[in-house]
Amino acid sequence: MIYNLLYRLHADISFFNLFRYITFRTIYVTITAFLICFIMGPWLINKLRQLQIGQYIRECGPESHMGKAGTPTMGGVMIMFSIIVSTLLWADISNPYVWIVLLAAGGFGLIGFTDDYLMQIKKRSKGLSARGKFSLQTLLALAIGWLVYSSPGFSTTVTVPFLKNVSPDLGFGYIFFAAFVIVGCSNAVNLTDGLDGLATGPMIIASITYMVFAYVSGHAGIAEYLQIPFIKNGGEMAVICGAVAGAGVGFLWFNAYPAQIFMGDTGSLPLGAILGTVAVITKQEILLVIVGGLFVMEALSVIIQVTYFKLTGGQRIFRMAPLHHHFELKGWQEPKVIVRFWIISAMLALLAVSTLKIR
Repeated sequence: MIYNLLYRLHADISFFNLFRYITFRTIYVTITAFLICFIMGPWLINKLRQLQIGQYIRECGPESHMGKAGTPTMGGVMIMFSIIVSTLLWADISNPYVWIVLLAAGGFGLIGFTDDYLMQIKKRSKGLSARGKFSLQTLLALAIGWLVYSSPGFSTTVTVPFLKNVSPDLGFGYIFFAAFVIVGCSNAVNLTDGLDGLATGPMIIASITYMVFAYVSGHAGIAEYLQIPFIKNGGEMAVICGAVAGAGVGFLWFNAYPAQIFMGDTGSLPLGAILGTVAVITKQEILLVIVGGLFVMEALSVIIQVTYFKLTGGQRIFRMAPLHHHFELKGWQEPKVIVRFWIISAMLALLAVSTLKIR
């Protein structure tokens, strides 16, 4: 929108040449997304309070969380609004990858919103059924995978970290692989969203990391030097990652401990889907396991706990799953769990970036 309108003036006014550069637009999309959240936050918090849309706390959860009951939720509305609006303002909307990511944001956001709506407004205790939610996510992810697969010039090979000569070609099966990455990432972020700012911080770190991957993979010279796949039009994903990072920082202003608002499924599901989709487009799908290592650990803790519980007839490995609750019950104060998990996320991100040279 603004980018396309202003870019047309670059031939007459030299200043508008700036809008040709991904780096410039990434900076300003980040600032724009932050400001939208920052300005919208107080209004949305008050509106949610008026509508009495407050967080429901499970009775089986840690006792320390009971004080959070009633805190406004569905804050993902302002995160998604911020990401979509700032992307439309600053991204090159003639780029098909931009619309694919926006489809992931809008589609998974709608699934999350429906779940929150049924739970918070219609007072249905569990919202969408687990099967219904997963089915909708899978169908949407398959559609996204097909769109990526059908993009002109897109490669169906998979990049393997640390190994420059190992790139298996999945062919048509890449669609199912992409769907698995997107759905898995979406649910992993959702499971991590259990403490004030716990999912928001690592999401900001992951989006900044993929901002780097998007830029280098979209630049032919740098991609050739680093011996990574060159993704034509892939550099525009850096702008979207900037929007996610900016919206995350803006939301964290209100979501930091003690949280004034929670994102709910309206935020966590689409944020994970955006990250997974960007990972697929930039051909750094497997590296998402490292970049989003914290999300992976949280998801695995639930899978391991449930599986072990069923196999042993009621025994547990963790005091409570997801993993952050385990450490809470061990005596860690909530802010300590949050900050330490952020630190882990940052270290994993640095490790992931290092793989660009370790091949």
